[in-house]
Amino acid sequence: MVLLQQITKLRLARNFSTSKLRLSEGKYQNGFNFELNETQKEFQELARKFAREEIIPVAAEYDKTGKYPWEIIKKAWSIGLMNGHVPAHCGGMENSVFDGCLVAEELAYGCTGIMTALEASGLGQTPVIVAGNKEQQKKYLGRLIEEPLVAAYCVTEPGAGSDVNGVKTKAVKKGNEWIINGQKMWITNGGVANWYFVLARTSPDPKAPASKAFTGFIVERESPGVTPGRKEINMGQKASDTRGITFEDVRVPEENVLIGEGAGFKIAMMTFDKTRPPVAAGATGLAQRCLDEALKYSMERKTFGIPIAGHQAVAFMLADMAIGVEAARTAWMKAAWQTDNGIKNTLQSSIAKCFAADLANKNATDAVQIFGGNGFNSEYPVEKLMRDAKIYQIYEGTSQIQRMIISRELIARAKQMAS
Repeated sequence: MVLLQQITKLRLARNFSTSKLRLSEGKYQNGFNFELNETQKEFQELARKFAREEIIPVAAEYDKTGKYPWEIIKKAWSIGLMNGHVPAHCGGMENSVFDGCLVAEELAYGCTGIMTALEASGLGQTPVIVAGNKEQQKKYLGRLIEEPLVAAYCVTEPGAGSDVNGVKTKAVKKGNEWIINGQKMWITNGGVANWYFVLARTSPDPKAPASKAFTGFIVERESPGVTPGRKEINMGQKASDTRGITFEDVRVPEENVLIGEGAGFKIAMMTFDKTRPPVAAGATGLAQRCLDEALKYSMERKTFGIPIAGHQAVAFMLADMAIGVEAARTAWMKAAWQTDNGIKNTLQSSIAKCFAADLANKNATDAVQIFGGNGFNSEYPVEKLMRDAKIYQIYEGTSQIQRMIISRELIARAKQMAS
């Protein structure tokens, strides 16, 4: 009943866009502040209730079976917890990146595997949001509003992950069509998506710079020649559908090119600036869950006559976990705020993603330690949290790549100031 009341409120909120509602519109008029507006509070509360009532009770089962969470996807879609960034002219709510991060953190608290299944569709949509024309947006983003479908982002290949310039999938123009051949790997939603964003090399010059060598395409899943591989059995986030995809003489109409030939790399980078804050928010949600589970357990488990939370060794671990969560949350908030306000956020989004990913792994490890032997057992929740956490240091740019980006940005800024 409570969830239904929240759904009713959300449907009323759908009548207007929240994209212009910034944090600074609160009662504090001295600039940056931490007050959420009323719509943001409602979205956050809705996502929180959904995670606790719909996701947490079934998360362990999805983890065991590896089944794609279509039922949860449909429920999330029906109450507006998906496709929040879709423009209003396509029937969407046109929410800000910040709003999406609020939802991502709450859903990740329930299960990051299920959250990834939900959020990966947003990753696939983002190139069309930032670079698509009105017709492309209406056709492909509008489709996701009309029924519970998902999209996927196809960039990574067997030999090209962090090194985007190593992408070998090729597209050759023939008349008014492009013919795509190649193989993608580790594609989230690869076997369930309705359509894909595909990055392919279109320059015949092997020495062409990345900024001119690639083109972004929208590719229908049902196009002849598109073949998803088997579902990969991963260490964690098992509810997420991850596959390789083969493109063999796939014909794509010219109208499905984003911006134009050679703009693909730019689109991919624009996408990451907007999608890394939600990934950081997801990692923060997992870190918060680790803290909550560890705190609860440490107040119940007793040794030497007192709850283990009373021992300084454990208490200080909890304190460090809390410090990290607050810092990670602040980091993603700033990164999201920057991109929503048109400020280049490459540095801050990499800081947020890197810090939150590392924190998720640290908090998961500490939670297992606090649980002791029970933490190593699948009957308790923290073992899954530890397995789920690891991928945050790998996907959407490894922690090492984030540090490369951060250091390059710092050095470039230092040189600019010195000149």
